Amino acid sequence: MRPSSSRRPCRTIVRLLSTACVFGSLSAAAVVGQGVPSPRPLILATTTSTQDSGLLDALMPAFERQTRIDVKVIAVGTGAAIRMATTGDADAVLVHAPDPEKRSVDAGDLTEGRLVMHNDFVIVGPTEDLAGARGATSIRAVMRAIADRGVFISRGDDSGTHQQELSMWRIAAIDPRSLPRREETGQGMGATLAVADQKNAYTLTDRGTYLSQRKRLQLTILFQGDPGLRNAYHAYVVNPTRHRRINVEGARKLIAFLVSEPTQRAIADFRRKEFGEPLFFPDALASPGPMPSPN
Repeated sequence: MRPSSSRRPCRTIVRLLSTACVFGSLSAAAVVGQGVPSPRPLILATTTSTQDSGLLDALMPAFERQTRIDVKVIAVGTGAAIRMATTGDADAVLVHAPDPEKRSVDAGDLTEGRLVMHNDFVIVGPTEDLAGARGATSIRAVMRAIADRGVFISRGDDSGTHQQELSMWRIAAIDPRSLPRREETGQGMGATLAVADQKNAYTLTDRGTYLSQRKRLQLTILFQGDPGLRNAYHAYVVNPTRHRRINVEGARKLIAFLVSEPTQRAIADFRRKEFGEPLFFPDALASPGPMPSPN
């Protein structure tokens, strides 16, 4: 049995788009094919950041109206989303962990990948910043400062964010298992931010989720802007030759929708006015072709 959806009702989230005209353009112009009613929901396995930020709840109603395909969003860490692809328990994935993605493409579980968007990772922590993260000039320096003097809250869930965190400890030549003040939540980004806030601790987050929840947090951005913190999101079809019960046509329509010009404009405008900066930056129009698949 496939996992149940964690998506909130779309009608409560539509207001999150910056202007009503964004949805107007999606409804009118981002048509990716009028379909007959789908016999079962299309399963999209994705990261908690796309859910916690509200982005997919803002985008999916337009896709469902245009195609008459219901979408069930399963928001988990990237590792779990890719495992759903490996077992054929999803039709499409939207994820942000390049190395695990490549392994799954090479193994033949994911295909027809497209670059959809990016944002970046930031380190947030208490305003008083006793560890001195704010003054760090490199990933190595900031992780060493936090290891020496701070409490770090990790997702610990094999997500793209967790994989990024582990790579940063490697850059700092630190084994995170040796740190007595590092804790793992095993939860998504929103929940992990809440734990870090309660414990006056540091954590790594994607910028989009942080901005969407900033009003509820005392945490502030202390380290950002390093090229190694870029956070790219790719969408894939679960390979129908490997998993024959996949709704491949629905998955292809969903990815075509995500990379279409109206949807890319909607991604660029998503909550921009509310926060004064984008949560995500669209990339598909600058990268129009499919990613290569293994022979």
